[in-house]
This record gives sequence, structure tokens and C-alpha cells, in this order.
Amino acid sequence: MNSKASRFLPLLLWLVFEAVAVVLTLTKANLFYLFNFSYIGTALALGLVLFQRRYRHARRVVQLLVGTYMLVYLGLLRGENMQLEGFWYYLFTGVFEAATIHYAVAKIFGPLLFGRGWCGYACWTAMILDLLPYKVPQKPQKRPGFFRYIVFAASFVFVAALFLCRVGHLEKIMFAAFIIGNVLYYALGILLAFRFRDNRAFCKYVCPVTVFLKPMSYFSLFRIECDKTKCVSCGKCRSVCPMEVDMTDNSRRRKNGTECILCLECVKACPKKAL
Repeated sequence: MNSKASRFLPLLLWLVFEAVAVVLTLTKANLFYLFNFSYIGTALALGLVLFQRRYRHARRVVQLLVGTYMLVYLGLLRGENMQLEGFWYYLFTGVFEAATIHYAVAKIFGPLLFGRGWCGYACWTAMILDLLPYKVPQKPQKRPGFFRYIVFAASFVFVAALFLCRVGHLEKIMFAAFIIGNVLYYALGILLAFRFRDNRAFCKYVCPVTVFLKPMSYFSLFRIECDKTKCVSCGKCRSVCPMEVDMTDNSRRRKNGTECILCLECVKACPKKAL
């Protein structure tokens, strides 16, 4: 992160989002996309600049800027269901708008570039859960990861049933589902955090979005790697990782490799700047 090349990362990231903003604005003939992706790209670039200047709350700034925007502006004010149910809803209607674009960029194809950066910098659920006291897991947990697939399937079945049964007022139902879904996610996330003493327990055990994120992030271009010539195996990187990733292993098959949320806590903790 201290190399000359890394100085251009904020600009590169911003340009990627600007390119997406311009392309979508031209193809969809809607200025909203220019504002939407320009805002998110600017917030992310700002976070990287703050991190490079060693501001300790850099990631939190981005979380609040992007997470609040997604939850309050897009969700509550514009009435867009940005949860998984919203993705299925727009998919069934055959409209490439709102949640479908959001999922395509942030959670399906985007992770090929930036892995699970969404989880670390933009998720409005994690934005709240990261305020809880267990920022680092108290002890390794045996993860019942299958539950995420149940939630994933349930969201699909819920939306499919609405269409099959020809239920009316679908937009109102989807908005209500967004409200109720968020309340349940926050409640369950807080409960699991205190139960397992791990703020990110919800992300590891329940979050259905990881069904998209995990396999795609395996091939991510932007990854944190370890310079073996500098590493002294002190273990500090692993001790601060909220997702329990073994950052000293550069293999894509490293322990919990697809769990990395690019929070950069390991980078900050490394005494030898090996990451």
C-alpha cells in the first residue's frame, strides 16, 4: 500500500465507477446512474485516500457514506428494494433496473475485480453491526454455512410465489419486504454478534448475498498478498482479521480466503509492512 503504484489506486477505482456511470447513463438514458455510481465511486476513492494518509476511521467513513445512501435514499426514500428479494423481483419482471444493476455491479461481476469489498465498505447491515463491541472474533467458530443457502432459496421462493399467485400491488409488498427484511437482519445480526462474540457472525453464517459473493471473489484481481521476504510470522494480521483469513498464504485456497472483505486491518497491523 506504500508503493508508488498504490497512489493511483483511488484514481483507478474512481475511473472504474465513472466508466460504469457513463455507460449506464447513456444506455439507460437516465441521469440517475451518473449520480449514483459517481457518488459511490467518489466515496470509495475518498476512503482509499484517507487510508493512505493513515486515518484510522477511513473505512467507517465509506461505510457511512455508501451504506446510509443505499439504505435511506435508495431504499426508504426512493422505495427501491435493494435486498435479495428486490433482485429477484426485477429479474422476474424482466427489467434491468435498480436492484438488478446493483447486484450485477456490486455482487455478481464486481467481485471479480474487488472481491468482497462490498461487505467491507458498502453493506448497510454490516455498517451497523460493525459498531458492536466484538470487532475481532473472540475464538474460532465452527460455521454452519449451509443456513445462508436456506435464506437464499427462501427469498427466491417468496418472490416466485408472488408472481405465480398473481398477487397485486407488488411494489408495495416489495417495499414492505425491504423494511421487514432489514429489521430482521439487524435483529438477527445483533443477536448472533453477542451469541458468538463476533460482529461479523451474521455475514459468516446467515447472509444470503454471500452465495453470489464467495465464488466470484475467489477469482478477484484485487487481493491482499504477503511479501514473504518481509513477513516474520508474528501473527498480528490474523489476530485482527474480523473474517479470520490467513493473509500470510498467497494461495487462492488460503484459509477463509473468500471471506476477505478488504477491510485492510491486517495491512495496518503488520509491523513489517509485508502486506
